[in-house]
Amino acid sequence: MSLIIPKKYRRKLLPETTEVAIKMIKETFQATLAQELNLRRVTAPLFLLTGTGLNDDLNGVEHAVTFSIDAMDSRQAEVVHSLAKWKRYKLGAYGIPPGYGLYTDMNAIRTFEDLDNLHSLYVDQWDWEKTIRPEDRNLEYLKETVKKIYDALRKVERLVYERFPHITPTLPEEITFLFADDLAKEYPELSSKEREAIVAKKYGAIFIIGIGGELCDGKPHDGRAPDYDDWSTVNEAGYAGLNGDIILWNPVLEIPFEISSMGIRVSPESLSRQLEIRGCTEKASLTFHRMLLDGELPYSIGGGIGQSRLCMFLLHKAHIGEVQASIWPEEQIKECAAAGIELL
Repeated sequence: MSLIIPKKYRRKLLPETTEVAIKMIKETFQATLAQELNLRRVTAPLFLLTGTGLNDDLNGVEHAVTFSIDAMDSRQAEVVHSLAKWKRYKLGAYGIPPGYGLYTDMNAIRTFEDLDNLHSLYVDQWDWEKTIRPEDRNLEYLKETVKKIYDALRKVERLVYERFPHITPTLPEEITFLFADDLAKEYPELSSKEREAIVAKKYGAIFIIGIGGELCDGKPHDGRAPDYDDWSTVNEAGYAGLNGDIILWNPVLEIPFEISSMGIRVSPESLSRQLEIRGCTEKASLTFHRMLLDGELPYSIGGGIGQSRLCMFLLHKAHIGEVQASIWPEEQIKECAAAGIELL
């Protein structure tokens, strides 16, 4: 995505007031999310040992920032991409029963990201995971969980309005559920991102179901690694996938705005199938994958919710650099400054 400079952009909060608002949003949202989903906070790692299979592979092609540990005979460690698999491991280690879960502050460095309005080298999100029963691995449970997350979003949006009345709410009362395969059939001439733009603008808030596997056009809606979300199990509606993305319509940038990637996690059966589909069955020998295939990890649902993205959206900011400190190309800093967009 290229840099977007909104016409006649005017920030609604000064930088110092923005810092106060960021604190309010982060503290309130995580407490609200924890209450909605029955989660408790845990401490997260910034890095993991290479070779355990615990780091999230995202789309399966991104490279992590790595370093050697002098005190451990130069063993390699890597900065986390996200904690999708680590969280599931922790559910089992802590013995958290079905219906309850955990969340944590995840901080990552993604050197491969494009640097624009939405993407930064620094990634901060609430990573959450919840233990479920085998019979909860269905579309209805997925939808009910999404609705609870969306309710938390709207509650915090209303709080922002109460504190800063000139920042008016934009989220619709309900989130709309759509299947990626239906969108591919309805808009066969468009790319997946173009489809998202049309339906996000139409509905205001959407959850696209079935991301990672091939659709009717032979292409996935978007990439997903094979070892966390279940994108291959056929759901009750007859489509493949028990996962998806929460996407909002951003009225400042006038684009679809992904706030969360989430889903019911792979079972031993779907993990084996997805490793086969992606041609990476050698991963089955890694510690995490071996535990999952042997039935040693609980069934779960989970996802990540962008902290800076949420603050950016709720405060009507034009650039993620207005709500987080990171590194930006000099030309981008100048172009933003000329339009009244002050990057931290």
